[in-house]
Amino acid sequence: MATNNPAKTLGLMGFFALTATMVLDVYEYPTFATSQLNLMFFLIVGGILWFFPVALCSAEMATIPQWEKGGVFTWVSETLGERWGFTAIFFQWFQITVGFVTMIYFMLSALTEVFGWQILDQNPVYKTLAVLAIFWLVTLSQLWGTKVTDKLIKFTFSLGVVVPAVLLLAFCIIYVAQGNPLAFSGSGRNLLPNFHDAATLVVFVSFILSYMGVEASATYSNELKNVQRNYPIAMIMLVVFAIVINSIGGLSVGAIISQGDLSLSGGVMQAFDAYLVHFGIDSAILVKILAFLVAFGILGEVSSWVLGPVSGLYMAAQRGLLPPLFRKTNKHEVPVPIVLLQGALVSVWTIVLTLFGGGNNVSFQVALSLTAVIYGLMYVIFFTSYFKLVHKMPALKGVYQVPGKKVGKTIIAGSGMVCTIVVLGISFVVPSSLPQASGLTYQLMLLGGALITLTLPFVIYHFNDKSQHVIIHKPIHLKATETNWLVRPAARGEHMIVSDEKRLRMAEQKVMQKIKTKL
Repeated sequence: MATNNPAKTLGLMGFFALTATMVLDVYEYPTFATSQLNLMFFLIVGGILWFFPVALCSAEMATIPQWEKGGVFTWVSETLGERWGFTAIFFQWFQITVGFVTMIYFMLSALTEVFGWQILDQNPVYKTLAVLAIFWLVTLSQLWGTKVTDKLIKFTFSLGVVVPAVLLLAFCIIYVAQGNPLAFSGSGRNLLPNFHDAATLVVFVSFILSYMGVEASATYSNELKNVQRNYPIAMIMLVVFAIVINSIGGLSVGAIISQGDLSLSGGVMQAFDAYLVHFGIDSAILVKILAFLVAFGILGEVSSWVLGPVSGLYMAAQRGLLPPLFRKTNKHEVPVPIVLLQGALVSVWTIVLTLFGGGNNVSFQVALSLTAVIYGLMYVIFFTSYFKLVHKMPALKGVYQVPGKKVGKTIIAGSGMVCTIVVLGISFVVPSSLPQASGLTYQLMLLGGALITLTLPFVIYHFNDKSQHVIIHKPIHLKATETNWLVRPAARGEHMIVSDEKRLRMAEQKVMQKIKTKL
């Protein structure tokens, strides 16, 4: 089990490596490309005004004695109460039930290139069935645990994420160095966006979404040597890395694909096609290989997300906040009821988003924005929790402290809160990348999804019988050495899933060990 005072085993570069995977998402490049040169502005603003506040505030809360375990659930429960703690962990988990849809959309676009089955990516009914088939095959494979997935991800990350990203970036650099014309137009030619046109600012949502999940890596700050010095440096390195990689990634797509032709789910393959044609490489086989690698990379990412976020909800179940059914696991320590519930929710989102949105850019953008809105709701609770810690609970001190004392902490957290509220509001503006005729569909679908999401955790908490809180288990936090560093921090899961039966055996073994020691 993790101890309250874990050894300081992580150096600066080790901690950076532990968190760097969170900004490596090839499937976000087409969305970034819709902002053209404005993307550098959005990445910088998002990094300074949102990413840093989340990272610094979560590190302070994670290093408070007795708050090291449980992540957002613990931090919020200790400040705002158990109801809000459950709501926060619910939103942190629930966002991925929509996020799966965007990932598999991207995967389908790549598979369409491999097999030439255009109907998979263009017909809403077939697209719905394909998303459901892929998701459930991956989900069912996870019921045997993550041992196979952990090995698979080593290949999917290197071959399906790193290789396509490096090739795409290399093509872009050569293309630009040759002096070829860029497919930018209008305000997209400028570094600063048009602040008078809200439709062009909606893309800021996707940039904030790319930074979301950093609070999961903050829980490892207890293992970081000289945390007060090294943690901020690691976060600065991470933001610089994100700005460079994502800027080149987004520009590599936007430089060669015009806005009118850009597919949000298939933009990467469009860019590969265009670059190969431009460089005179007429190889259908090479295009299919690249498409297969991209699909392979997304397969690994989908697999990694199936069980990771579930651990947070399972922790809430072991605290008695969900019916006893959701505390059950199989022999592989997989909480099957929660995984099946997750699968049912993903299925509902897939049907609604794909059939009602037409399965094209509207469906993709609604799914992307809804994911950001759900996660954003969690961050509103998170920052509210931090404000209460600073202003109402000053006696509680973390090993790491956000600079500036009370005033500095308030300004930094306030920046993050304001950005979060802006993202929530601007998400409902119809993006300029969507046809005007689809605007009402986009807004209604997004509003409906947001209202359902906002209601669910309060209904679940209200109707669950709190008198049944018989067994209350403290979460077992995973150490850095126990995680797969190639998986995004938020997808790893912060807690070890341990069944009631195994906990009982562990407790018995601990008692027996004490008896033997005394003898």
